Amino acid sequence: MNTVVPQDTRLIELVEAIASHRGTSGALIEVLHKAQSLFGHIPPEIMRTIAEEMDLPLSKVYGVTSFYSYFRMTPQGEHVIRLCLGTACHVRGANRAAQILTEELGVGIGETTPDGRFTVTAVRCVGACGLAPVMMIDEDVYGRLDREKIRRALARY
Repeated sequence: MNTVVPQDTRLIELVEAIASHRGTSGALIEVLHKAQSLFGHIPPEIMRTIAEEMDLPLSKVYGVTSFYSYFRMTPQGEHVIRLCLGTACHVRGANRAAQILTEELGVGIGETTPDGRFTVTAVRCVGACGLAPVMMIDEDVYGRLDREKIRRALARY
């Protein structure tokens, strides 16, 4: 059902992946993983391509994409900030840390800075409860957050 004329090699590779998964159980998840690995996120036009090529309603593709937190529908920043909102971090001031990040970066949780440098996400636990409140920037852990520690951490990137 090739209804899309591929315009770049990533789109060609996606259409080929769809063809190779046709009729396979769980194919949509596999195709969405492939799309995200190729494009870095799954924008609306790629969801439409997937829906058309897999002969699925766009609502189903969107529903699966939006349900799983792994999939992103917007570009991710160069550095990903994961702010822990788990119980220990919440009790020790994660909401204040989120407010500070918003003030420092000008974006909230789930958003990317206009310059594309940072994406702020919320997670339930990073496994460093003794350092609460905690955030990770890429793979680096920062704990006992206050405004000064957040500023110093951001300055490293």
